[in-house]
Amino acid sequence: MNYIFFILISVSIVAGIFNHTLDKVVSSMLGACNTAVEISLSLIGIMAFWLGIMRIAEKSGLVQIISKFLFPITKFLFKDVKKDSPAIGDITMSITANALGLTNAATPIGLKVMKELQEDNPDKSKATDAMCMFLGMNTAGFQIIPATVIAILVGFGAKNPTEIILPTLIVTSLSFVTAIIVALILQKVWRKYD
Repeated sequence: MNYIFFILISVSIVAGIFNHTLDKVVSSMLGACNTAVEISLSLIGIMAFWLGIMRIAEKSGLVQIISKFLFPITKFLFKDVKKDSPAIGDITMSITANALGLTNAATPIGLKVMKELQEDNPDKSKATDAMCMFLGMNTAGFQIIPATVIAILVGFGAKNPTEIILPTLIVTSLSFVTAIIVALILQKVWRKYD
């Protein structure tokens, strides 16, 4: 990735020199850096808010209530996970974090889930069905509230940053359901070859 950025910057500078627009290239780069910092700062507030909400939900037992409510669904999708495994609650937290648009918060939770699933994995050299299902669901990233995107739009001064909610909900719902269906199909296909 560093090489790609180096090439992009070098090509921009060389093109600016040959086109006699180096001053515009440099000012655009500096302006983009300032914009990146402003957007990052605007994201801090919304990320802190939603991470706080997630922490409150975890401490108050709401996550456990949601886990129990979603248990029949998670048990169907994650057949090889034990009922008392902490992975079930963490799977719910990860899906909830993604649903709230907190993909940055969902990442460490997702890593924790994979570690917990790997501990119960009888064959450490390959992924279990539950690991593949979770990876597909997490990658699809179902979102009800795209909080990070809304924060970025607010940072850019969008007039109606919430108009993205419905299209995001439709697209991420379709990708989420598709990931589940594909994982279920591939589980059956791979069992034939094991």
